[in-house]
Amino acid sequence: MTQISAPLDPQILNPARRSPKKKKFGISDRVLAIGTPVLLLLIWEAFVHIGAIDARFFPAPSSIFMRMGELIASGELWMHMWASIQRLFYGFWLGLVPAIILGVLMGLSRPIRSALSPLVSGTYPIPKSALLPLILLIFGLGEMSKIVMVAIGVFYPVVLNTMSGVVQVAPIYYDVSKNYGASKWKVFKTVAIPGAMPSIMTGIELGAGLGLILIAIAEMMGAEEGLGFMIWNAWQLFSVETMYVGIFIIAVMGYVMALFLAEVAKWVMPWKR
Repeated sequence: MTQISAPLDPQILNPARRSPKKKKFGISDRVLAIGTPVLLLLIWEAFVHIGAIDARFFPAPSSIFMRMGELIASGELWMHMWASIQRLFYGFWLGLVPAIILGVLMGLSRPIRSALSPLVSGTYPIPKSALLPLILLIFGLGEMSKIVMVAIGVFYPVVLNTMSGVVQVAPIYYDVSKNYGASKWKVFKTVAIPGAMPSIMTGIELGAGLGLILIAIAEMMGAEEGLGFMIWNAWQLFSVETMYVGIFIIAVMGYVMALFLAEVAKWVMPWKR
């Protein structure tokens, strides 16, 4: 007796036919990502015009963007942005490199983890902004104090996530590498780092966001340029629109950093695509 099989779904035979559906979802995601902030700004604008909120404390977005245009035209905004970006860049690498090295060593070595884990876990809950007076006392009011603040903010999330990621790598991978005579550097490069990379990237994203917060706080004290200084100076002069411009630019920088790190994650973790 011949068996008659059910006809196969054309979508299974030709997966490319499903691509328009995926593309549709991608477009809707972009529309939501752009449309939601725009809708909130329009509602804010409408509430200001009907008098539902106090324009002295919540100026209309149109006036905020007009003020932004003035700051861009005068070059003042670019000056403050560039100062903050430079400090953020140097502080990011100053905190990132030792955090990854120390996190991997703590994950691979039980004695190192037992010795250093209490110190890291014990000092992590200390509010980083509370350390600013001490950092200013040690490093002065110059650039180094701002860079160190960013480095501290980046260090803790990265070292803790890196250690956790290395510890969670299945022991069989370490056993196989040892059986094949891999050196410690090979184990470090080909087993520990790739296995912990998802946790490392999570720590980097958290650290970059915290670094951006701390650079704004650090620039409010003892700085003459930077987005934090611009916000603080605007508060002293009660230039509310300028305050909102600084806050908006910091939010945009945070979003751009998140997009950039997402692309970096795709590059360093091709198996996750």
